[in-house]
Amino acid sequence: MQISNRARRTAVKAALIGLLILGGCGQETQKGPEGGTPEVAVVEMRPQQVVMTTELPGRTSASLVAEVRPQVGGIIQKRLFTEGSDVKTGQTLYQIDPALYQAALDTAKAALARSEAQHSTIRLRADRLKDLLEDNAVSRQDYDDAAAALKQVEADIQYGKAAVETARINLKYTAVTAPISGRIGRSGVTEGALVTAHQPVPLATIQQLDPMYVDVAQSTTDLLQLRRRLQQGLLDRSGKDQRKVRLILDDGTAYPLEGTLQFRDVTVDPTTGSVMLRIVFPNPRGVLLPGMFVRAVVQEGIQKQALLVPQQAVSRDPKGNPFAYVVGPDVKVLQRPLTLDRAMGDAWLVTSGLAAGDRVIVEGMQNIKPGISVKAAPFNAPGGAAGGRPKAAAPAKAN
Repeated sequence: MQISNRARRTAVKAALIGLLILGGCGQETQKGPEGGTPEVAVVEMRPQQVVMTTELPGRTSASLVAEVRPQVGGIIQKRLFTEGSDVKTGQTLYQIDPALYQAALDTAKAALARSEAQHSTIRLRADRLKDLLEDNAVSRQDYDDAAAALKQVEADIQYGKAAVETARINLKYTAVTAPISGRIGRSGVTEGALVTAHQPVPLATIQQLDPMYVDVAQSTTDLLQLRRRLQQGLLDRSGKDQRKVRLILDDGTAYPLEGTLQFRDVTVDPTTGSVMLRIVFPNPRGVLLPGMFVRAVVQEGIQKQALLVPQQAVSRDPKGNPFAYVVGPDVKVLQRPLTLDRAMGDAWLVTSGLAAGDRVIVEGMQNIKPGISVKAAPFNAPGGAAGGRPKAAAPAKAN
């Protein structure tokens, strides 16, 4: 009986020890993942040279615009162009009835011929009276009258020549020609219409579409910031391509040809607080039309020591302020407030908060907090700093 009780007590002790061992193993198994060091993927900040650009909205306009108006009045006999076609300088566009102007030219020529015929007789008479005056054969009054008549007829000749030239010019203006080469729009008048000289309504409008102007507005705030960066030496504008401009069309496609920045206006528009920039683009195929809405990508300069951080590495606090997690020298997580300039592709341009050599955490941020130790592995981003997967294994959960 004693042996049976002793065996029973021994079996109970063995069972209790077994349960304690199993419980300890279970606790050890659960503690492993929670107590492990989180793994994160990092990108090391390295200064690089980037081209700073700004995208500005604007509209296209023709490089030359000429409104065709008649310089003489009359009836339109013919329209000699096709609406919407290309015309050349000097090409006849309209023909005004020339009958009255031809008659005026003939009248002016006749008056000139009459004055020239009188000139010969009066000049000979004045020459004879001059010789007789030297011999005191005629009075001074007779000679003075002849000399005055000669000057008058000479003035009539000059007047007649001017009248002939005026009549010839008016006759020439009955053929209304194109003042510039370009594309002509619709006609404002038809055959048989009465037009007047220098009328306010144009007969047609010609626009030169190659090259094409693009006028964009830049705010004075951006302009002052640009000048400040140049003065601080943060930007370099000595490159030969600094005046080159790219264009994005209204449908989002890129215009294939580059333009050249021509000038910045010196006057600020008081209603918008911006200055106007004019850019010249070649337009050999007529893709650009006057009045199109476009976006111009203007180069501000080259920043030689720029720091670009992947956008996925930037978080924001409840107030919206950006920050990033950095792995410090002691392999602990630090939180750095950032000042961002602009987005450049899939990265942010950082102006303050990071320095060269900082290791910024890109992936694994959901498992970390400032002050904890982490295992850092390089971030594998094929094709860019903000893509790809890390070389490290999937991060474990933190405590």
